[in-house]
Amino acid sequence: MTVVKICGICNAADAAAAMDAGADMLGFHFCPSPRRITPGEAAAIVDALPARPSLVGVFIDEAAQRVGEVARRCSLDLVQLHGSEPAGYSPGVPIMKVLKVRDRGIPDAGDWPDPLMLDSWSADQRGGTGRSWDWEQARALLAHRKVFVAGGLDADNVGELVLRYRPHGVDVSSGVEAAPRRKDPAKMRAFVAAVRRADEQR
Repeated sequence: MTVVKICGICNAADAAAAMDAGADMLGFHFCPSPRRITPGEAAAIVDALPARPSLVGVFIDEAAQRVGEVARRCSLDLVQLHGSEPAGYSPGVPIMKVLKVRDRGIPDAGDWPDPLMLDSWSADQRGGTGRSWDWEQARALLAHRKVFVAGGLDADNVGELVLRYRPHGVDVSSGVEAAPRRKDPAKMRAFVAAVRRADEQR
């Protein structure tokens, strides 16, 4: 079954709605982003949840020690690295390296452990871009690695991605928002439902 990660959670109500929609993972931005929150805010959101999902923290070129401290404070299961972190970067918790896809193809993933994330490259945005890319470029990598796909996903296109390419997971933020920092419960439910329908047809 495809893992669904809803990222850019900024408040407890959105976190609870994401879980109600069926999300497997919740993501918090601790990096420069319109959706940035503090470790204290993230910890309060997690404490307010009726059950505990898998938790992911998003970072860009932070010192490994700092990332490890935030991960422990917020009980993160995984840290998502969007920057130019070198292979071997180790904050003391599991990592998911984000590789940025350009027109010329998929970056080399050989030095990074699973899971990986593929997202679209942007000259002016180092975090998530909300822009789609040509999934066909990743077919070979998706066939033998645990890969999350991100970038421009919403309820209208995620089913096609899951059916045709069978990624390990999918990641969405702006595609399920009512506005930056505020999720839309109906969009989150529709997104997860589209993934599950595609899972049933695989």
